[in-house]
Amino acid sequence: MTDRPASWRLPTPKQMEKMAAEVAVGRRVPTVPPVGPADPMPAEYWDALLRDAGADARQADPGIRTRRLADVPQHLLRVGCRRCGRTVEIQKADAVRLYGAAALWRDVGQRLLDNTCGQRTGRHEEDGCWPDFGGM
Repeated sequence: MTDRPASWRLPTPKQMEKMAAEVAVGRRVPTVPPVGPADPMPAEYWDALLRDAGADARQADPGIRTRRLADVPQHLLRVGCRRCGRTVEIQKADAVRLYGAAALWRDVGQRLLDNTCGQRTGRHEEDGCWPDFGGM
């Protein structure tokens, strides 16, 4: 800590008078009023959303998460945790043997993470890992 007073962070009286004069003259008046939560969104925003080609692709193909184990082409299945950073791998043959061919990869990955989870708080809402299937 220092022994300097807090006044060194504040503008001097001369600087405050200068700022007040600038505002009174109108030199620092904002040209565009700020957008608030109740204001309508600009047209450019909606155009950008409608032109986003990836939005339709994400909705059409949810990815490998929703596939059954029998339909997954990879032989080595990998799921990571976004919370603690761990990665768990299992061979497809072992996953089919343990969970069945009809099991969803999303459920198997969540179960694998939960079985070895180190993030236990005691609350159902906060317990467990957050699966990330993007590393496949």
